[in-house]
Amino acid sequence: MTFNDIFKSSFLENIASVSILDMLLTILLSFGIGLFIFLVYKKTYRGVMYSSGFGTTLVALTMITSVVILAVTSNVVLSLGMVGALSIVRFRTAIKDPLDIAFLFWAIGAGIVLAAGMIPLAIIGSVCIGVILLVFVNKKSSSHPYMVVLSCVNNDAEMNATALLNNHVLSSKIKSKSAAKGSIELNIEVRLVNDNTDFINALSDIPGVNSAVIVSYNGDYMG
Repeated sequence: MTFNDIFKSSFLENIASVSILDMLLTILLSFGIGLFIFLVYKKTYRGVMYSSGFGTTLVALTMITSVVILAVTSNVVLSLGMVGALSIVRFRTAIKDPLDIAFLFWAIGAGIVLAAGMIPLAIIGSVCIGVILLVFVNKKSSSHPYMVVLSCVNNDAEMNATALLNNHVLSSKIKSKSAAKGSIELNIEVRLVNDNTDFINALSDIPGVNSAVIVSYNGDYMG
C-alpha cells in the first residue's frame, strides 16, 4: 500500500458514476410520470373520503424508485447491498381499496423501467395503463346498487313499505333484518330506475314507518 492509497476514496470515485444529465433527465421524467399517475388516481378514485396524501405518495414513490434504480444500475456492489437493505423494510399501512395496490405497483414499475433507460416503454406504457383505468373504472354500471334502510313499528308497516318499494325499483334483495319490541329495521339492496329516489318520500309517509334512508352501496361499505 502506497501513501496515495491511504487517501484514495472509493466514495469520491462514485461521484462521476452517473452523469448530471442522466440524473436530471431521470428526475424530471419520473416527476412527469408520477404526476400523470396522480392525476389518473384522482380521476378514478371511488372511495368516500379522498386522501391527497396518497396521491402525493405516488409521485414521490415514482421519483424515489427511479433514483434508487439509477444508482443500482451504475454499481453492481451497491445493487447487492440494496437488496439486503430493502429486505428489512416492512409496510404496516392497510390498503382498503384493491385498486390502490395497482397504483402503487404502477408507480414502482414506472420508476424501475424509466431508470433502466427504457424511456419509451415507461411513457407509452403509463399512458396506456392510464387510459385503460380511466375507461374501465369510470364506466358507469347500467344499474348502480343502493341500500335502503327502513325502520318500521310493526309487520303491517313493513309489508306496506316493501310492497311500495318493489313497485318503484328494478330489483330488491333483503340484506339484513333486525327486530326488537316495537321496532323492525331492514337493510335492502335495490337497483333504481333512472336513479329516481322520489319513492323514499312516499315510504316515509306510510303509517308505521319511522324512517326511510337510501345510501350508495359498492359491496364493501355504505357511504
